[in-house]
Amino acid sequence: MTKIAIFGVGLIGGSLALCFKGKPGVTVVGHSNNPASVEKYMKRGVVDYATTSLEEAAADADFLFVCVPVGNLEEYLQKLTRLPLKPGCIITDVGSTKASVAAYAAGLELRDVHFIGGHPMAGKEKSGVEAATSLLFENAFYVLTPEENTPAEAYDRLVELLSWTKAHIVKLDAKSHDTIVGAISHLPHVIAVALVNQIANYNRSNDLYQLLAAGGFRDITRIASSDPIIWRDILINNKDVMLKLLSDWNLEIARFIELIQTENGEAIQEEFRLAGSFRNNLPERRKGVIHSFYDIYVDVPDHPGVIGQITMLLGNHKVNLSNIQIIESREDVPGVLRLSFGEEEHMDKALELLKKDYTVHV
Repeated sequence: MTKIAIFGVGLIGGSLALCFKGKPGVTVVGHSNNPASVEKYMKRGVVDYATTSLEEAAADADFLFVCVPVGNLEEYLQKLTRLPLKPGCIITDVGSTKASVAAYAAGLELRDVHFIGGHPMAGKEKSGVEAATSLLFENAFYVLTPEENTPAEAYDRLVELLSWTKAHIVKLDAKSHDTIVGAISHLPHVIAVALVNQIANYNRSNDLYQLLAAGGFRDITRIASSDPIIWRDILINNKDVMLKLLSDWNLEIARFIELIQTENGEAIQEEFRLAGSFRNNLPERRKGVIHSFYDIYVDVPDHPGVIGQITMLLGNHKVNLSNIQIIESREDVPGVLRLSFGEEEHMDKALELLKKDYTVHV
């Protein structure tokens, strides 16, 4: 029997639990310090059993998944490694920064216990165990950051277990992970927050900024609504990488300032061409570190009942529509009606149904 203990059964921990639960010879245990959370885990059926006892959860476990915020990882590692853990067990985490926790784990006295950093690069708008799903990691990248002295046998065991997630495993050293993820996720979050706050400051003297920001601006800055506590911990843990990236960003902005000041239209045009070329070559249907939204835009005539017709069509074909929005500001938004879906397959089915009678944009 393989025992898997999950500490922090939220969106990520709960989704991992659902991937493992019910598999042959596997028992999944959930842990929380909060009795109400333990009750919720059991009520929702995401684990085989749950407990508020760290010792009980970890006892005889073959795998320990620490799915707590980055700022709490060291505390949990310290507590867990003081327990009489099963020889050969593997401790892994799901934090989006890896170098700091890897360095901390390297300083612990781990006797026949292996720490392998992990980062499943998947997520969704909603958080908590209520949003957990066994499909969360399917076709997503799942980064593992073993140390040079990590036994190949231990790494292979973790990879084999994670095959139940249907994720694509990527092996990477912790520092490279933080540099790459810092650039493609952490930096965009900082830029989005700074941009939204800049517009919010302008809006104090003219509320048309907020009114006209609906549509395109709201879409491109959606990550600015991310959890403040989580991102505080991520940015501090990835401090050195972020300072370098922000310095490089300032250079890029300074270059645009110069091009606009000198009215260098040809160079401005080239910057947009280069960006468009690189972006157009990014994989479209691959889960990444910034989670995708499954939205389509529909041009509809302005007459009574048309929205009802669309929703009825989708409902009759069992397409799950998670949100619908009438777009007032059409700047950079290719359609008057935005339909949002929780899963890619529902978006694809909606496209197939709607394109017969409407102009649809993805």
